[in-house]
Amino acid sequence: MKPVLKSLRLLVFFLCGLMLFGCVSAGKDFNVHMVPKIQLHQTTRAQIEQMFGPPWRTGVEDGKQTWSYGTYKYGVSDTLSRDLVVRFDGNGTVASYTFNSNYPEDKQL
Repeated sequence: MKPVLKSLRLLVFFLCGLMLFGCVSAGKDFNVHMVPKIQLHQTTRAQIEQMFGPPWRTGVEDGKQTWSYGTYKYGVSDTLSRDLVVRFDGNGTVASYTFNSNYPEDKQL
């Protein structure tokens, strides 16, 4: 079988599966109601882990350690996503954070 046909069949199989199951999810749920409790230069790394659990991803941004929490649900007709990125300073406290969501229930956070 030609590689192009094989790739096309895989793509069709994936699209059919997506339509059958309705959505694809990635990430890990976290307690969004704890986001307003984060205090800059006061909340520690240990407290963040207690509030949200282990991070889904870790990294470095502008030399600061970052922890990421996120959940992403891709559907046929819509996509829902929410994510939290926490940046820690050299003392292990929150230097900054970003929370983004398109879940309707998160608008009041």
